[in-house]
Amino acid sequence: MRKTLYIIGLSVFVFSCTSQQNVKKNTYKPKNPVAQPKPAVKPQTPETTKPQITNDHGVEFFTTNIADAAKNDNTASYGSIVSAKPIGYKVVKTYFPAIAQNFRQKYLILHYTALPDDKSITVLTQQSVSAHYLVNNTGDNEIYQLVDENKRSYHAGVSSWRSDKNLNDTSIGIEIVNTGYASDSTGKKIFAPFSDDQVKKVAALAKDIITRYQIPATNVLAHSDIAPTRKQDPGPMFPWKKLYDQYQIGMWYDETSKQNFFNIAQTDFAVRYSDASFIFLIQTAFQKFGYGLELSGKWDDTTKKTIEAFQYHFRPQNYDGIMDAETWAILQSLNQKYPTK
Repeated sequence: MRKTLYIIGLSVFVFSCTSQQNVKKNTYKPKNPVAQPKPAVKPQTPETTKPQITNDHGVEFFTTNIADAAKNDNTASYGSIVSAKPIGYKVVKTYFPAIAQNFRQKYLILHYTALPDDKSITVLTQQSVSAHYLVNNTGDNEIYQLVDENKRSYHAGVSSWRSDKNLNDTSIGIEIVNTGYASDSTGKKIFAPFSDDQVKKVAALAKDIITRYQIPATNVLAHSDIAPTRKQDPGPMFPWKKLYDQYQIGMWYDETSKQNFFNIAQTDFAVRYSDASFIFLIQTAFQKFGYGLELSGKWDDTTKKTIEAFQYHFRPQNYDGIMDAETWAILQSLNQKYPTK
């Protein structure tokens, strides 16, 4: 009996081992191992090498723009870099310059002195008025700098253009030696001319300034534009059209556009001249262009002086301060060409 049980147990053991071997033999093994995903490698952004600051006898300069010029951002310094010197600490320029910056110089304003050369120098250097530059009338090749471009000169006074006010803060002023005007027996202002030498100097100087500071055409203005109720300079004898045509400086209207507006304006002035809504429309157009004019719906003194200032700049053949069809056509043409942004 024992022998029989032994044989049965041995048979079970052998069968069990054989089954386990068969299981192992039949286990599926893939021919090709499954590839494991590789971790993503972030591309390395190459570091932008900033231009070096120039050091000249201990004075630092940075004259290369690394900001977006299309946005009128500019990191260049057209002069030495001014830095703080806190006692006990060191100011370093490890991360200089930040690209989020632009120039203070947003406008270029032109004036006449209403004085001869010698008195112009005295007044602009020794009294409470000044300008960044003075263009003389002595026939030489010199232009006098009176104030650092990075500082405010006191040339604009109470002033405005479009949304900006107190333009001393954001402008460069050029004074031109010129005696201004005298009134004739009828009260009409008779203005003195500018010499060709002066115009060439102003053009070269203005071109340099507006190029460096990226000043738009709409911001190259007369003192009378930004303060029409109290200033006349540089007056109707200043050749704005010549600066526009020959040097691409400032604004001017297109003749074809002006003529198109003129045809309609003639009818308007024949029928609507005294209509308050029409006066309001014209005042709104002056305000849109840039003049700081209140909307009264009347041909009041402020409106007349604004019209006169506009005529000095864009219609110098007639600067009586009376709105007419041609002045209205010119204003509309300019608003079309230089829309407010």
